[in-house]
Order: sequence, then C-alpha cells, then structure tokens
Amino acid sequence: MGGHTEDELRGVVAEYEATKNAAIATRDARLRAFHAAGWRAVDLQRVTGYSRETIRQALRPETRLAANSSRRKTSVARPPADYVPYGDRKPYVVADSLAELRGPTGGTVLLPSHLDWSGDAEYVLDRPARLASMYRTVLTEAVTKDDLRTWLDGTLLVDLWSGLWLPPQLRSRWEDRFPELAAARAAAA
Repeated sequence: MGGHTEDELRGVVAEYEATKNAAIATRDARLRAFHAAGWRAVDLQRVTGYSRETIRQALRPETRLAANSSRRKTSVARPPADYVPYGDRKPYVVADSLAELRGPTGGTVLLPSHLDWSGDAEYVLDRPARLASMYRTVLTEAVTKDDLRTWLDGTLLVDLWSGLWLPPQLRSRWEDRFPELAAARAAAA
C-alpha cells in the first residue's frame, strides 16, 4: 500500500516500543534516585503530575511487571496461508452491457431490503449525493443482473463513475468489461 510493506510498519511500531520502554526505564531509575534521596512518593506525584499508580510502578518495578502481565496480550495475527480477502471473494455482479441498464434517473425510489437494509433505503435521485449513494449501494450489493437493470441507468452510470467510491475489485471488474468507464475515470483525473 503506497510503497510501504507490513514489515516496515511492524518495524516502526517495534522501534517506537523499544524507544518508549527505554525512556520509561530511564525515567523510573531517576524517580527511584529522587526517592532514595528523600523525596516522598506524594511529592514526586505532585511535582511530575504523574498518577499515584505511575509513581508506585516507577518506585517498585515488580508492580509494573505484575500489572502488565495481567493485561491481554496481543500478537501480530497473520491470516492463514490460504486466506483470500473479502473483496476478492465477494461475487460482484457485472452487467452484460451498459445499454441494458435502464433504471430510474429522477424522482424518489425505495430500494428493496436485499440491496439496502440500512433503514434509509429511500433515495431522492434529484439530490446528487443521494443519487451517487444509491448507485454505490446497488453496485456493491446487487445479487443479480436484474438488480442492475432495474436500478441503474447506463448513461448516468458513466457520468457518475469517476466520483463513486467503490471497492477496487468491483471497479476493476466493471472497467475490464466496459473500457468507457475506465476512460471516464481517466478523463476526470
């Protein structure tokens, strides 16, 4: 993604954790030195602004180990070797031709629940944002080509295409089938 790898990101996090842990160890050692020189825990808390628990853990490192050992451990989970991302598994439906898409282009429509179960399935197509939202919903949730034919208009789809947020796999499948959609997106860029 963007020229960076997961291993590089893990390296950034590991470097941060190592630096943070070293800084905490240095701070704790200095706080213990102040405490050994006669500073009371309450005075360390007042001057540093640290919580009572932070000062307690700094003065007694074994308490930090005990507190941290009871916390949930998270490991870097890697997907199984045969894992396929959802976008690659989802069966996106693609029309046979843009000309067959003759859905509504204006007015108000109510999408069926198998396409939009959000509770806000009414779309005023004269409002550009709602129109784009409906097209995105139908494209991502269509189960059959009839869904596409019923709710999308081919000419309007070409006009809206470059501005629609779509999963990359869906966009790729449609642009592979209809080069005019890829051209429309390239022209808008």
